[in-house]
Amino acid sequence: MIIKPHLLALCASLLLPLTALAGDFSQREDVQAFIRDVAQRQNFSPAQLQAAFDDAQALPKVIELIRPPANPGVRSWQRYRPRFINNQRISAGVQFWREHAQTLAAAEEKTGVPAEIIVGIIGVETVYGRNMGNFSALSALTTLAFDYPPRADLFRRELEALFLLAREQGRDVRDYRGSYAGALGQPQFLPSSIRSFAVDGDQDGHIDLRESATDAIFSVGNFLASHGWQRGARIVLPAQVDDETQVKPLIDAGILPALDGKLLRQAGVHSDLSDQASELVTLVDMVSPGFPTEYWLGFQNFYVITRYNRSSFYAMSVHDLGHAVKLEFAARRDLAQLSKAPVPKTSAKKTSKKAP
Repeated sequence: MIIKPHLLALCASLLLPLTALAGDFSQREDVQAFIRDVAQRQNFSPAQLQAAFDDAQALPKVIELIRPPANPGVRSWQRYRPRFINNQRISAGVQFWREHAQTLAAAEEKTGVPAEIIVGIIGVETVYGRNMGNFSALSALTTLAFDYPPRADLFRRELEALFLLAREQGRDVRDYRGSYAGALGQPQFLPSSIRSFAVDGDQDGHIDLRESATDAIFSVGNFLASHGWQRGARIVLPAQVDDETQVKPLIDAGILPALDGKLLRQAGVHSDLSDQASELVTLVDMVSPGFPTEYWLGFQNFYVITRYNRSSFYAMSVHDLGHAVKLEFAARRDLAQLSKAPVPKTSAKKTSKKAP
């Protein structure tokens, strides 16, 4: 059988990631170039970086997990939502809120971000620290930085940020463990986000997003505040649409709020947003095949949540989980208070029988 040259090239391109994953990172020229560049720009010892890469392991699993599915299927809010808004996460969220109520209140006061949104993010990300991942961050980021071309630039920046973070925190870069994408701690911050937005919430002298819920809570609040959270402002508002074909251009306009009430009314979108309202919104479609599409108006604060994860499904899950936990927490608290309330005493009048 004769194999044509273009087929040979295709086969070689398909086998390249597997060959690279089987090799030694520390001796590869692209890794050596990275070491030279980072050592020069960030004042690292090349020997220090080399020693770390000597221990980095190729992790084929992270490539498998991060690669988009071959058959992605159709977006469905009805399938997506139950993954995050369910009894397990709500109960875990109530427990988390009960244990950290004062911290959540303090973070809300300082950052302006409601406690339920902070609770929603930590719940969606790791079920309140239960699922933080156990991959070596060094190995995961190295694998993605050098063996996953579609996002290599991003992960090389995060790999550099990991080395900087370890130096700033006085830790060995090999010690960090997290998700397959290198996200760390209860809120799943990438190394660059830890360096930019994480804070020492418990004021013990160091930031620990894995073991300190207080640091995680304040860091999430600081992240959202730094990205433009508006204290006391709305997040979403339900909407109804007269003609779905008419609103497609509004949806295609993107997630950044740019629509006013008058424009929405002209397009047949109805909500409690007044035509004269000065707030700009985005029109969000929560689609589910076989079900009517849910339409929502997303305000600036909804957009801010999408800076954490750029998905309207994700942002709505954070919103819904946070509010479900808030309601359940309040209900259980009220029930507990009711059960502790003293039972009022009843006085019975004594009656005497007269002798016949």
